Amino acid sequence: MEAEFWHNRWEENQIGWHQPDGNILLTQYFGELDLPVGQRVFIPLCGKSRDIQWLLSHGYKVKGAELSELAITHLFEDLRITPTIREEGNFKHYSGDHIDIYVGDFFDLSADQIGPIDAVYDRAAYVALPIPMREKYARHLAELTDHAPQLLITFLYDQSLVNGPPFSIPSQELQDHYADTYEIEKVTAISLLGGIRGQCSSEEIVWHLRPKTGA
Repeated sequence: MEAEFWHNRWEENQIGWHQPDGNILLTQYFGELDLPVGQRVFIPLCGKSRDIQWLLSHGYKVKGAELSELAITHLFEDLRITPTIREEGNFKHYSGDHIDIYVGDFFDLSADQIGPIDAVYDRAAYVALPIPMREKYARHLAELTDHAPQLLITFLYDQSLVNGPPFSIPSQELQDHYADTYEIEKVTAISLLGGIRGQCSSEEIVWHLRPKTGA
């Protein structure tokens, strides 16, 4: 999917993936990461997620990447934070107290730009990408964050009945893309209320990815 697709979705407010009250799976299972307060959580393709407010309110520092500047202006308005905005190469860097968001193409982001990361929370990034991009995404995310542990949320449903995004992710695909450098643990799977856009039933699955020693 090209950048124009996502820009159009934000401009037309077609953001069905956005959860106004945040994601309950974050509050229930973030503890799986065993992350001390004050550490840095990276959220790829973060949009204006209310999950960011939850993480900040629980004492974590948030770093994120997002293609849509419109989404990030809304995010800071919702947070009631007036950001400092700097041009950094191909990115606009929005920053505030304990929050740094990089607006631009995720694949252009470098580890030097974002600095050290202690954990990754991926609720809506991996599942938003079509098959040709997901392997590239998984590899870049691991390199970008120095293989930080991840809390990853995916969906599993009959892809022939509904077009993504969000896309259905079989467990074997995660093995193919992550198993070389991560131990992959399925934490829980729940039935998604209303299914995918009310058209087919789906499971929502929480995964804990632990970096392998020496990865």
